[in-house]
Amino acid sequence: MIAPPEPGLTEREIVERAVALRPALLERQAETEQLTHYSKDTHDDFLRAGFYRMLQPRRYGGYEFGVPAFYRVVTEIARGCPSTGWSLSLGAAHALQVASVFEERAQDEIFGPDGDFRAASTVVPVGVARPDGDGHVVLDGTWPYSSGAPHSTHYLGQTLRAPEQPGGPPGPWVLFVAPRTVWTVLDDWHGVLGLRGSGSNSVHMEQARIPAHFTREASLLDLPVEGGSTGSELHGNPLYAGRAPSFFQGELAAIMIGTAYAAVDEYARIVAARPLVLEPDRTRAELHDYQRNLGEALGAIGTAEAALRHNAEDWMETCRRNVRGEAPFTLAEDNRLALVFVTAGRMAWDALQSVIFRTAGSRYARDGERMQRYFRDAATCWSHVGPTMAEPLARRVGCDRLGLPSAHIPLIP
Repeated sequence: MIAPPEPGLTEREIVERAVALRPALLERQAETEQLTHYSKDTHDDFLRAGFYRMLQPRRYGGYEFGVPAFYRVVTEIARGCPSTGWSLSLGAAHALQVASVFEERAQDEIFGPDGDFRAASTVVPVGVARPDGDGHVVLDGTWPYSSGAPHSTHYLGQTLRAPEQPGGPPGPWVLFVAPRTVWTVLDDWHGVLGLRGSGSNSVHMEQARIPAHFTREASLLDLPVEGGSTGSELHGNPLYAGRAPSFFQGELAAIMIGTAYAAVDEYARIVAARPLVLEPDRTRAELHDYQRNLGEALGAIGTAEAALRHNAEDWMETCRRNVRGEAPFTLAEDNRLALVFVTAGRMAWDALQSVIFRTAGSRYARDGERMQRYFRDAATCWSHVGPTMAEPLARRVGCDRLGLPSAHIPLIP
């Protein structure tokens, strides 16, 4: 057992800490983009605040906070700096999958000895996993878009089982955890439109040997948890008996909503400070159009946030029903929850790009302006593989409601 740093820390307190960090994150935005990842100062702030341990099991020094609290923290951090919110979320979140599917022996070693754990990841399988005959598996390859890699202690990756016969087809997907000692971060997160400070570097491995029990034949896009999971039994918490794809979509929605709120904050500052051309003693804040724009955006983003929070509670309740044996957490439930999260993210994106950015004024689309940064970050977020699943998810949910097969509909082209 590893005691958490602050055993009495509450969900409310950790959300308040995220809100309190907003001014510092705002000031560090440009530096974060220049570094291509958030700074050591921010990393130290996160360590002290306990953000990396939110979803981590208590037996391994974590807090086991629920998914709703996690999303609220991510939203607040993204409101201070979208790149930082993205990197924090995609680095801290994977404690949930590791604690859900890996056996006790593996978790003891992965989270031990002090509970210091952060894991970047990516959804695409790379290379093959080759057993070395000595209880280890050898990995080779380069895993791109590994957000949060610069501050990660581990890597949660996917690969394929090596062919049984030379020249044969590779085996099934393999999920693995690789400690920081066996991989390197490539300095290749440059030249991107947005999320420039998200630390979404590639991770490279050459003849990386990891224990065989650090692997599972499974895919992050399809982790069956019907009736419970290894993690829910080990930790006595249904939090670890949920399917991953809908949870991932919730992360992206939280980031998009936080980014939209950041754009609204900047819009309010802009219109309150910008004088009218013909009446310089008045500002745009006094004009009905800008008041309406701000109100419409706040209404849409607030609705998106309400959907995010309600759906996060629904996700938790689906886990609880699953463990209690009342109703399994099926693929159909995963589809339903994921689609609501995607829709919430779309609402926030639409408000940001069609109302806030469009009417803020072209001078705020220049380099160095926060409004430009928020638009770039949100546009890049919306181009992620997660939001591109919206149409196939909608089709799946429609088929599920009609009693038709849906599992054959691919989420990734």
